[in-house]
This record gives sequence, structure tokens and C-alpha cells, in this order.
Amino acid sequence: MRKKARRGSLEGYIFISPWLIGFLVFIAGPTISTFIISFSEWKLFSPSQWIGFLNYVKLSRDPLFYQSLKVTTLYAVSSVPLGILTALLIASLLAQKVRGLAIFRTIFYLPSIVPLVAAAVLWIWIYNPEFGILNYFLGLVNIEGPDWLYSPTWILPAFVIMSLWSIGPMMIILLAGLVNIPKQFYDAAAIDGANSWNKFWHITVPMLSPTIFFILVINIAGSFQTFVQPFVMGGGGVIGAQYGAPLNASLFYVLNLYREGFRFFNMGYTCALSWVLTLIILVITLCVFKSSSFWVYYEAKRK
Repeated sequence: MRKKARRGSLEGYIFISPWLIGFLVFIAGPTISTFIISFSEWKLFSPSQWIGFLNYVKLSRDPLFYQSLKVTTLYAVSSVPLGILTALLIASLLAQKVRGLAIFRTIFYLPSIVPLVAAAVLWIWIYNPEFGILNYFLGLVNIEGPDWLYSPTWILPAFVIMSLWSIGPMMIILLAGLVNIPKQFYDAAAIDGANSWNKFWHITVPMLSPTIFFILVINIAGSFQTFVQPFVMGGGGVIGAQYGAPLNASLFYVLNLYREGFRFFNMGYTCALSWVLTLIILVITLCVFKSSSFWVYYEAKRK
């Protein structure tokens, strides 16, 4: 039996060895390397030099670090709740039994499968202040549209609005949660005289809270890693323009990280930025997990 157990274990390790090798080579190895490099000064094409915590000291004194963190935080605080609310609204509509429901679900999900670069180029045309379709429709109701991507005030709201373009996955997950809520809860509430708002607030939201919790954690981490949209659109709608233009109003954290690493080749400082971002996401995620006991409802809780 021991021989068979050892043989079974060996066969198991052989079968998972491709994943183990991939994890060590492409995840664990680079992660450890970036941590070591963050304590060095390395210009990519020259030998590295150990400098201790100087990269982190430089980071604490870098105004662009605080600007990029501010922009990213404002974007996350705005886009994540707005995206969840919009996805929940659309999922609630798509949960109704109407003719052609599959077509509507497909239409609302399709934008999320468009490549990010293609979507960014499309939104550059939509936001164009002279011939963009958004300002055209605003003009029909006598509203003068802003400059959007050319304005330090409006460029961040423009990214928040654009984030609604890719809420398809959130909508599908929430829709799956909605259709799994037992109908008898709503029937019992109707017998007690509950209106639609009471049903939504006291039944739908609590029963969906685990799903919302999952979406919240995933999207907070994703919003802090936003890169493609500001990289393509952040130069005032001009591809290849200065990063974070105008006035660094669209200098997202990962865009600043990319700028330091692949424009100035400050690989040590870039690794320090990446580890600070990792710690920020970790702390926020832990706070969300800690708060979940106050607002996430599980039908079958452990005693």
C-alpha cells in the first residue's frame, strides 16, 4: 500500500509539473526578482547597484507618485460603484421574462469582448469635441459639450463613463445570482404587502450580497491596474502624446509605472512602484474582506 501511495503521489506530481514549472518560472520567480530589484538602481542596459531603501525614499518624495495614486483612487472610487449599480440595473431588466431576451443579453454583453485598444480608439472619436457623437447629442438639447479628453477637469469623468462600456461580465454574474434567488421569498413578501422597492432592498440586495462582494473585490483590483485606456487616450485623444496629458490629469498609477520603466528605464524604481501598488491593493482587499461580516449575507452561515 505504501508503494502504491508513493507511486500515486509521484504520478500526481508528474501531471501537475507543467503548472508547477510555469508557476515557478513565470510567477514566483519574477515576483521574487522584482522585490530584490526594488532595492537596486538598474538602468536595464547597465549593471545593477544595491542602494537599499533609496527607491522607496524617492517614491515618497515623488509628486508624480501622489498624482498617479490620486487619479487612480478617484477613478476606482467612481467607476467601481457606478459600474456595479449599472450592471445590477441591467441584470434586473434582463431577468424579466420578455420576448427576445437572449438577443438583449447578447447585445449588452458584446461591448465587453471588444479589444481594449479598439474600444479606446472608438471612444476617442466619440469624445472628440468637434465632431464627436456625444457632443452632437448634447448639442441637440442645447448643452455645450466639454472638451473631454483635452480638459484636465473632464478627462477623468470621461474614463469613468467609458468604464461602463465593459460591464458585461459583471452583468452576467449578477444575472446568474438574480435568477437563483428563490421565488417564494418574493411571493411571501407580496402577501405581506411589500412593494417593489421593499422587495429589492430586503430580498434582492441581501441575497445578492455575496455576488456583489466578489465583484467588488475583483473590480477594485482591476481598477487600480487600469493601463490601456489612459495609455491610448490619455494624451488628449492623440495616440503617442505625452503620458498623462493634459497636466497629468490622466496619469494613472500603472501608466506612471510604465513611464518610469520603459521610457526612463528606471527598473529599480519601477519595481518599487509595483510593490507599493501590490501592498495598496492588498490592504484595500483586506479591508473589504473585514467589512464583509457587516453587509454580506450568507444563507447558510457556519455556527
